[in-house]
Amino acid sequence: MKIGISTYSLLEAIHAGEMTVLDVIAWIAENGGEHMEIVPYGFTLVDNPDLADAVRETAKEHGIELSNYSMPANFVQETKEAFDEEVSRIKLHVDTVHRLGIKHMRHDVTAFRLPPEQMGIDYFEDNLELMVEGSRQIADYAADFGITTTIENHGFSVQQSDRVQRVLRMVDRPNFKTTLDVGNFLCVDESPLVGVRKNLPYASLIHFKDFYIRPFYQDPGGGKWFRSANGNYLRGAIVGQGDIEMREIVKLIKASGYDGYLTVEFEGMEPCRTGAKLGMDNLRQMWESA
Repeated sequence: MKIGISTYSLLEAIHAGEMTVLDVIAWIAENGGEHMEIVPYGFTLVDNPDLADAVRETAKEHGIELSNYSMPANFVQETKEAFDEEVSRIKLHVDTVHRLGIKHMRHDVTAFRLPPEQMGIDYFEDNLELMVEGSRQIADYAADFGITTTIENHGFSVQQSDRVQRVLRMVDRPNFKTTLDVGNFLCVDESPLVGVRKNLPYASLIHFKDFYIRPFYQDPGGGKWFRSANGNYLRGAIVGQGDIEMREIVKLIKASGYDGYLTVEFEGMEPCRTGAKLGMDNLRQMWESA
């Protein structure tokens, strides 16, 4: 088991110009982390091979493993030409993952944000074949590099545990699994404990994210609140300090025998370095005491 963070956790500092992705690597090493997941927001690597090489070498110098590469993708396109362009675009990112020496990648299968009328089962079923075909092509391409590709319970279309499993079963590739995010199930109002229990057997990497939760009829006022698919209020929290049954989830994961990367994703209102550091510390304590 190794604990680290996603670069997304420090996006506030990256956007403010206070940190570069290379600084993030050093920060993780200084604050007890063991690995880093790359989410190329606030910087890009696919069009910057020199920076990609610098990330790989800097991580090696600091003893930080590069655990995963996560990127947006959308196979639900209007034309075959647009679909093929999207597949080709994602393959370029696979090439970058290989250049970085990473063996694990997460890509979406549809747009992250969708209007309410496209969050339901109709949109999912109508576009499932496109999601599956795109995922197969990327998994097959990545297999030549020994890379595992994954779908995450992410976004508002393929976020429920059953829908994730449906895509996994239909893609049917040995190197196509799921990046399991313990918090994201709440975005579609599924119990995190239930979602984790159902999809844990298919997980090749686990994200730890926490939320404060308020029901749809209880407007919490100002702050970084957003609405779930059914209108409930969510706000990012430091891992272990929010309303998710995090300690029970940690016990469940540890009891399963999972011994891979645990990645903290912080998106709360506290300063990002504080939130990321406390999240890693809390997760380690919960894991050790589980």
